[in-house]
Amino acid sequence: MKLDSNLSIFKVGVGPSSSHTLGPMVAGNLFCQDVEPILDKVARIKIYLHGSLALTGIGHLSDKAIIWGLNGLIAQNLTRQIQDDFINKALKEHKLLLCGKKEIPFNYEQDIIFIDKNLPHHENGLIIQALDEHGIIILIKEYYSIGGGFVKSKEDMEQKTQTGTDDSSKLDIVCDNATNSLAICEKNNWNLATLSFEYEKQFNDEKYIRDYCLNIYDVMQDCYKNGCNPVEEYLPGSLHLRRRAKGLAERVRATTDPMGIIDFISLYAIAISEENASGARVVTAPTNGACAVIPAVMLYLKNHTIGFNDDQAVNFILTAMLIGSFYKRNASISGAEAGCQAEIGAASSMAAAAMATVLGASAHIACNAAEVAMEHHLGLTCDPVGGLVQIPCIERNAFGAIKAISAARMSMTRKSTPRVSLDDVIKTMYQTGKDMNSKYRETSLGGLAINTTSYC
Repeated sequence: MKLDSNLSIFKVGVGPSSSHTLGPMVAGNLFCQDVEPILDKVARIKIYLHGSLALTGIGHLSDKAIIWGLNGLIAQNLTRQIQDDFINKALKEHKLLLCGKKEIPFNYEQDIIFIDKNLPHHENGLIIQALDEHGIIILIKEYYSIGGGFVKSKEDMEQKTQTGTDDSSKLDIVCDNATNSLAICEKNNWNLATLSFEYEKQFNDEKYIRDYCLNIYDVMQDCYKNGCNPVEEYLPGSLHLRRRAKGLAERVRATTDPMGIIDFISLYAIAISEENASGARVVTAPTNGACAVIPAVMLYLKNHTIGFNDDQAVNFILTAMLIGSFYKRNASISGAEAGCQAEIGAASSMAAAAMATVLGASAHIACNAAEVAMEHHLGLTCDPVGGLVQIPCIERNAFGAIKAISAARMSMTRKSTPRVSLDDVIKTMYQTGKDMNSKYRETSLGGLAINTTSYC
C-alpha cells in the first residue's frame, strides 16, 4: 500500500465536478507530459470518453475540460475568460494548442467520441490517442478519473489490483484506517488533528502544511462571498435554474426565527454549491459535487460559535483530510463508482469528525461522529437531473452540512458506547455502492434524472 500526503484531499479546482471536470482536465495534462517527446510528429488528437464520463459528460463539462487540459491549462490558473478563449478556439476556429506548444486541427464532432460502455477498471474512463499526419496512432493512453480530481493511468490501476510491496514500513506513522489511527492517538494522547499534523510532517514542513490549509480555507470563504454576489442570475444548462443564494442571504440576515441557524447553514452550502455549478473556482472537499458541506460547517463555527480562528480552521481541515483519506484508500469518493453516499456522505463524515475535534472531542468521539454522519447517508444515490451538478446536488450539500453538525453534537453528548466503528461503516458504504444499480451511480439513467420532466 502506497501512503503519501493527504493534503491533496483538498485541492483548488474548477466546477462543476471533480471526477468529470477536474479529472478529465488532469488527464489532458498527464497526456501532454506523455506526448511531449513526440510532439513534433502529432497531427491530430482523438478522445474517447467512456461510461459515466460519456453519459453525463456534457452536463459536467467533461468535453470542455479535456480540451483545456490538452491545451496545457492548469485548473488552479483557470479563469472564465481563459476557459472561453480556448473553447472558442477549439469549437469555432477548429484548432488545439496541444501542450500549449503546437497548434493542430481539431474537429469536436470527430475528435471527441462518447461511449456508454465502461472501461475495465472504473466507471470514469477515457482514452486519448495521438495520430501522425498519415492517421497512424503513435501514442495511446488510458486514464481513469477515480474521484476528487485524482487520476490514474491504466498501468496504475492494474498495479493496484496486484499484490505489491507495502512501502508503509518506511513511515514512522501509518494512518491507513480508523482502527490503527485510533490506536496511535490512544498511545500518544492525541486528537485526530494532532495525528493528522504529525502524519503530514513526514512529507512536508510545518509552515507548508499550515499555509496550505489556510489557503484552502481562504478559497472556501471566497467561494461563499462570490456565491452571494453572482454575476449571472441563472446557472448554466438546460434546467435554467435561478441562483438562490443572493436572495437567501438578504432574507436570513434579518431573521428572528430561533431556527434561523438552519437557514444560515443552508445559505453557506447553497452559495458555494451554486458557484461550483456555475463552473467557478472551488475546493474539492473531497469532491466538487460535495464541495460545500465542509466549508458550510466551518462558516457555521466561525460565525455562530466562539473561538473559531485560523488555528481552529487548520485543525478542522487536518482532521477532515485524515477522515477523507480513509474513504479514498478503503472505499471510494466517486459518485460514479459508489453513488452520492461516497461524495456527500464522505464530506459529511469528514465535517462531523472535524467539528467534534475542534470543539474538544477525543479521537474516539470524533470518529464516532464521522461514523454517525455516514451511517445516515448509506444508500444515497447519484442521479443528477440533466446530467448537471444542480438538482439534487445543491440542496444535498446543505443537508450534508446539517447532518454533520447533528452527528458531531450527538456524538459529543452521548454516554453509551457506540456499536458501529468508522471502519465498519466505510466498508459498508463501499459494498452498498457496488451493489447499487448502475443507473443510480452518476449516469442520469434513473431516479430523479428520468422522472423530472418539467424542465424539458
